[in-house]
Amino acid sequence: MPFDRLQPYNDLPLLPPVAELETKAVLKQAIAANRVLANLRGLAGQIPNQGVLISSIVLQEARLSSEIENIVTTDDELYRADADGTGGKADAHTKEVLRYREALHHGFHALKKRPLTTNLFVEIVQLIKQSALQVRAIPGVVLKNDAGEVIYTPPAGEAVIRDKLTNLEQFIHAEDELDPLVKMAVMHYQFEAIHPFPDGNGRTGRILNLLFLVDKGLLDIPVLFLSRYIIANKAGYYEGLRGVTERQDWEAWLLYMLRAVESTAQQTFDQVTRIRVVMERVRENVQREAPGVYSKDLVELVFRQPYTKIQFLVDAGIAKRQTASAYLQTLAALGVLRENKRGREKYYVNDALFAELAA
Repeated sequence: MPFDRLQPYNDLPLLPPVAELETKAVLKQAIAANRVLANLRGLAGQIPNQGVLISSIVLQEARLSSEIENIVTTDDELYRADADGTGGKADAHTKEVLRYREALHHGFHALKKRPLTTNLFVEIVQLIKQSALQVRAIPGVVLKNDAGEVIYTPPAGEAVIRDKLTNLEQFIHAEDELDPLVKMAVMHYQFEAIHPFPDGNGRTGRILNLLFLVDKGLLDIPVLFLSRYIIANKAGYYEGLRGVTERQDWEAWLLYMLRAVESTAQQTFDQVTRIRVVMERVRENVQREAPGVYSKDLVELVFRQPYTKIQFLVDAGIAKRQTASAYLQTLAALGVLRENKRGREKYYVNDALFAELAA
């Protein structure tokens, strides 16, 4: 039967696909993507305190992944809300972006105890949306383009959706010889095509990409973020998804995703390298100009996120409140940080880190 975008796609083929996946072009691109990804994994492993990466860089992915769904906030609002812990008085969009990171962290830690399953998918989307979302039971969900035209109708019926999710789980954990990056791309298409939840599918699917790479040992921590590439190449992303759905054109989709991995891994490698250089320069500066204040823990702490507060030093056991205040004022005097008062709250901004994260 030809594909009809106006009818629920209950005939979505099960995995693995019948088509040849690892064509010559796909294998060549997979080799290139795997090489750059291995470089990123090695570099990330050299960071003594990986919280520097997990905290701030993950928030960039959270912001961009949410932006794809038209949930928009600024870097400044996001990092300031993060410094306030629970999001403080941040707007609804900023809080939702912060929840993306929370969901990613939840999935990352869950993987240490249990595999990727539908239950974990549900937990992730519930954290993102702060709602008791479950697998769709009510029909009527359609995807539309900017002109309001229906471009895809996902499978309908809870039993149908759960059967396809079970098949997806089996594919994820099958012992086969597929390159893991190829498998990730297939998994991502299938999850988006199943579209199992009433909302939050795109962000949940992008988190699953990261968790899959960690699960397969291609990354130790979740620091590969495809959202920037997808935003820059949005037409190609949706054309690739549509090509598989309408023509079973797997090669174009796989090449798109493998190029996304290669490009993003290289971009993240370069970004982490720049942050390390800035961090080392700051460490040498503080050690030379303010040896009484200097500690490795202090420098690492002010590089965990662009906005630092006195309480952060207290909580980390670096100093008590009065001394912590003096430490941050010293770093401000050295030009390492910039004091920024918002109402009754005082922040110390690491402008160099902010610039690298926004680059």
